[in-house]
Amino acid sequence: MAKIKVSVERIDGSCSLPVLVGDHFYVEDSKLYVPEGMHVCIWALQSMMLIFPILEERDRLEEGHWVKKVESFSCPDPKGLVQYRLEVIE
Repeated sequence: MAKIKVSVERIDGSCSLPVLVGDHFYVEDSKLYVPEGMHVCIWALQSMMLIFPILEERDRLEEGHWVKKVESFSCPDPKGLVQYRLEVIE
């Protein structure tokens, strides 16, 4: 299984958390790793949760599968507009 790094790439609105561009966390083997001092928005996380298991298995997907192309995610909060980068680390 792959490790997924989720990083804050851009903030186009006003997030209520003390989130900064560059903040990140990791998902690996159904575990969430958040570096000390960083925060994860549970609203954004709950929206991303559906794609993590598929991304972890991305190397096994058929060629051309849409998940292979997923590299970013937008927070569902229309005021926050936080843009996340999803990076699969092999």
